[in-house]
Amino acid sequence: MSTTNHTFSSTSERALQGPTRVAGRSRLAVVGVTVAAALAVWAVLSQVAGIDLQAKRGSTMHIGAASVFFASAAMAFAGWGLLAILEHNTVNARKVWTVVALVACITSLGSPIFGGIGVGAKLGLASLHLVVGAVTILGLRRTALPASARCNAVDCE
Repeated sequence: MSTTNHTFSSTSERALQGPTRVAGRSRLAVVGVTVAAALAVWAVLSQVAGIDLQAKRGSTMHIGAASVFFASAAMAFAGWGLLAILEHNTVNARKVWTVVALVACITSLGSPIFGGIGVGAKLGLASLHLVVGAVTILGLRRTALPASARCNAVDCE
């Protein structure tokens, strides 16, 4: 097995190469893994453990597989979109995005804690929020270039 060492003879050659991401860290894959993890947790909670995942928002809502699928995909895509916007507009996008994503994940716990019907539903829905947040944050964060790598590719003065 051979390894290839990509070295650059000068800073200008590195700048022409531009920032690259590590292969296999696709953002679309992060969305897919997020959805799969959320559906797996939902299946364990509702189908195996028999917890009735219900929340009250004006009327009582039963949280089913379709709700979990669309909500987890929407949150992962929203995280991806925000990261892309920050990468386009700031040098330190990865750090800023991580802080914003963590705050959003923690804040989102208010919904299941105050809206869940019964202790099991509250804990189950909170765990779904944490799984979606953790997978999305850890996955998308790995796809973002750190500020040092972004500064090597562009003039960061």
